[in-house]
Amino acid sequence: MRNRRAEVIAGHQLQPASLSMGYGYRPELSEGALKSPIFQTSTFAFRSAEDGKRFFQIATGQIEPEEGERPGLIYSRLNNPDLEILEDRLCLWEDAEMGLAFGSGMAAIATTLLTYLRPGDVLLHSEPLYGGTTHLVNDMLPEFGVVSVSFDASDTRDDIESKLSAASGDALRMILIETPANPTNDLIDIRMCADIASTRAAGDRRPLLAVDNTFLGPLWQHPLKHGADLVIYSATKYLGGHSDLIAGAVLGPAEHLRPIAATRTYLGTMADPWTGWLLMRSLETLHLRMTRQTDTAGKVARFLAEHPRVSRVRYLDLLDPDDPQAAIYRRQCLGPGAMISFEVEWGEAGAFRFLNALRLIKLAVSLGSTESLAEHPASMTHCAVPPEEKVRTGVTEGLVRLSVGVEEADDLITDLTQALAAADEKEENR
Repeated sequence: MRNRRAEVIAGHQLQPASLSMGYGYRPELSEGALKSPIFQTSTFAFRSAEDGKRFFQIATGQIEPEEGERPGLIYSRLNNPDLEILEDRLCLWEDAEMGLAFGSGMAAIATTLLTYLRPGDVLLHSEPLYGGTTHLVNDMLPEFGVVSVSFDASDTRDDIESKLSAASGDALRMILIETPANPTNDLIDIRMCADIASTRAAGDRRPLLAVDNTFLGPLWQHPLKHGADLVIYSATKYLGGHSDLIAGAVLGPAEHLRPIAATRTYLGTMADPWTGWLLMRSLETLHLRMTRQTDTAGKVARFLAEHPRVSRVRYLDLLDPDDPQAAIYRRQCLGPGAMISFEVEWGEAGAFRFLNALRLIKLAVSLGSTESLAEHPASMTHCAVPPEEKVRTGVTEGLVRLSVGVEEADDLITDLTQALAAADEKEENR
């Protein structure tokens, strides 16, 4: 758990971009190594049997740690220095009390939902969601008796309340939203969802609001400041940022994170030390990468918006000021990020011709990395989503999702120009 006193020098509050270089690590404990070593070990030696006993009592919740006491190292399925340092640094970016690292974004989501949902509980979730999350909440959780209720960005609060009232479950237990939504960039009002959770409280049991913040990352949106209880990440994306690791994270108050930590221990869904070390490395350049990507994405989005063969460019900085989505954007976002979705003419065939013609931009799933990536959601990341749900949530056959990297904007625009021209030429020759 983070040490807030280590974040201030002479009354000056240090920023996450500065603290991420060394926060939570003491070189003198590791032979003076400037960077944290990789603690590639499965188990840790106790100094005494008494220490071992106390460490296990704290880890299993039999006793509470004393003020300022960190849980002792036992076994890397419970805790590991690389993960503890990483989790402290992740907390800096969200101003969170506690964080947990996982083996993937789906591990983070699944472990969180399994911690709090029980048979008969209602899960309210936004649409569209990442395809893996959609399968989890619509196909797997109902097998365990969890009732899933969905809504999208077009639904008003009254619409959502009506859907909840009509649900067959006992009570709302969790709200899971993804904002901006994958792949459409639709925004969900975090504060509205927090208010729904508050009005649905039953005694001491208040539904928890979890926000998947993967698309905007900790630079451009801070869900905890808008009423969220938990922030979830696919750390594979912007937090990792180099297409070389798979990881996830959950951040929030300790009272909500401790039960998730216990579930993680018994499910074994934590990240490994090497991944933790890689993520520490990545956090040092997070601000630089995301700032550059966002600047470049704005130029690319404006080019696409003016192209005659492209329609419905969805980029947060291009929202019509009168669009209700723009009001949400101004209220809860600090920047537009680097994710763009847009429609290519001629449906799937046109989208495929365009994607196949790209030369600099890589045709691959995932996002948030240093290289630009493009994919076709309807047949790739969201292929398992029912057709009627795709239509309802805007995942059309011509939709392309573009994750802008750190390349030069002019180079990306040149590649997009020639790929669109190639798709157009092949259409005319059909």
